[in-house]
Amino acid sequence: MKKGRGKVGTVAVVAHRKKSLGGGLDELRRLVADQGVEDLLWYEVPKSKKAPKQVRKALKEGADLVLVWGGDGMVQRCVDVLAGSGTPVGIIPAGTANMFARNLGIPEDLPEAVRIAFHGEDRRLDLGRVNGEHFAVMAGIGFDAEMIKDADRGLKDRMGRAAYFWTGLRHVRGELVTTKIKVDGTPWFEGEASCVLFGNVGTITGGIEAFDDARPDDGWLEVGVTTASGPIQWARTLGRMSVSRSDSSPFVRMTRARKVTVKLGRPMSYELDGGAKGTVSKLTAEVVPGGLILRAPEPVASGREGEPAAEGETAANGRRAGDRSADGVPAGKNR
Repeated sequence: MKKGRGKVGTVAVVAHRKKSLGGGLDELRRLVADQGVEDLLWYEVPKSKKAPKQVRKALKEGADLVLVWGGDGMVQRCVDVLAGSGTPVGIIPAGTANMFARNLGIPEDLPEAVRIAFHGEDRRLDLGRVNGEHFAVMAGIGFDAEMIKDADRGLKDRMGRAAYFWTGLRHVRGELVTTKIKVDGTPWFEGEASCVLFGNVGTITGGIEAFDDARPDDGWLEVGVTTASGPIQWARTLGRMSVSRSDSSPFVRMTRARKVTVKLGRPMSYELDGGAKGTVSKLTAEVVPGGLILRAPEPVASGREGEPAAEGETAANGRRAGDRSADGVPAGKNR
């Protein structure tokens, strides 16, 4: 919706009341009212798992725009309902990590986030879907899911983003699990792995730039598998990721796919957008092209996640990232 379009019809706010940004929900209500909203629907929830019911109510009431106040877990719960609805969503990043908002350039600034929600550009973005549930940022099995599960036990409220670092240290000694992965029906990986990741954007939970070539509107999911085990190998892996491409590590293998199936030798924890979901021994992940309409900042031609690539950049950055690491060491058997 461009600035100057005039009065807005029905706007729904779905807010996690325990999250905070700027002057809080009172300031949000004032800022929304200043936009000339004709009909304001206001829903507050004590936990993100209560949000889907309220989003369904908003859609039934004919909301023209849904504003989501909270972190990535809240956003994930809401976009799971909004997927395919055709109703635009505006993100007010009031959580801990806010990775979806960060990847799309939506700032942790309440007046500016509201301005973008009402006057930004409608962008049709991809979503991922794991075992029938949508995600916006990432999904993961193994190490990252265990790390997130521990951080969710009140640690994020006390430590903020540092909670991911703290719990990560506790799980670097986690055991490897026999893993079989098919990408678009073709066997791609078979071996022992500590973590499998699916990315829709480049920077994931914990602020790690895991998927260097990811774009949220290219119709693909990024897929990564890690064979690192123990503190030394994990230190090498994360160190390489911090200074170079993720697939430059000998313990990381990456590709892209539209549908991925994973079979595990034993049940492992999995997560969606930084929220622990339980355990699985088999998982199917797939891309949902154009599944969400997001009210986003107008893009700048810089080639970053969520922005158009500069001229000539597609060939360099749009390649299928490594069936082998840059060191030439396969991260598992190639079949």
